[in-house]
Amino acid sequence: MISNWKDKNIEVALGNLLRWGVILSSIVVIAGGIIYLFHHGSTSPDYTTFHGLLLPFHSMSEVWNGVMELRGEAIIQLGVILLIATPIARVAFSVVGFIWEKDLLYIFLTLLVLGIILTSMFLGVKG
Repeated sequence: MISNWKDKNIEVALGNLLRWGVILSSIVVIAGGIIYLFHHGSTSPDYTTFHGLLLPFHSMSEVWNGVMELRGEAIIQLGVILLIATPIARVAFSVVGFIWEKDLLYIFLTLLVLGIILTSMFLGVKG
């Protein structure tokens, strides 16, 4: 089945990947928002000072632990991570598509773009 894929099939698959990535991340964010409002919806906000998150989620393990504890903030953060991961997955799937097409120039260029994205994510300077 994969061996007879054409450009149109790859375009449709990439479009579906983007569509379902956004839908999934939206569902996760909405679920996290509902859980957050269930736990904190009756509290009155204090607008005199900015407090930020009480428990910041700066790593994937912290986010995952928060999701396992059903913390709304962590679930919302997971939805945002899924939203960010969606176009990165599209670039990675594009590499596979170009390999199927045996297009060496686009394989190289797409791997270069993917490498730049991943390097900036994992070696980026934290503020």
